[in-house]
Amino acid sequence: MSYFAAALAHSPQGWTGRELDLAEVTDLEQLADDLRDLTGDGEGPALLLLEEDDEYVAVVRVDGGPGSLDEPRVFLSDRRAVQGSEVAAMLWEQADATQDAEDDDEGTRPVAEPVGDVALLSDLGTSSDALLDLCAEEGLLPADVLTGVAERGGFLDVLDGLREV
Repeated sequence: MSYFAAALAHSPQGWTGRELDLAEVTDLEQLADDLRDLTGDGEGPALLLLEEDDEYVAVVRVDGGPGSLDEPRVFLSDRRAVQGSEVAAMLWEQADATQDAEDDDEGTRPVAEPVGDVALLSDLGTSSDALLDLCAEEGLLPADVLTGVAERGGFLDVLDGLREV
């Protein structure tokens, strides 16, 4: 499976980012530590923006710099991704999830249903409703969803720069 994963961090100087190889990430806690390291001494949020095979979007957010004990917050645009993607499963199974990502009705494929913390980008310009609307918009690819989030959050230039590399 192919994916694009961008790690972005906000500091007083603005947003910075780098592409992330998730093959080296063993669990959500390690990912959270890697994201916090991007903030340097800053307290600003750090994000993982992930799109995989034009199937789903994942966003992981950590707040606070290195040493912070804040739990990572996770959002997946489609709960079915947990069943078909090792990366999505790793992010979701270790998140403090209150929703079950398993299909209750054996033999049927559930409708795409976002799961996780829909409010994790609210203070960055994308409300819960806006995030859900982006994910539900007909014909919108995961890359387009991330572009919308990045544009609202003021880090579109950083994200586009990483995509061009």
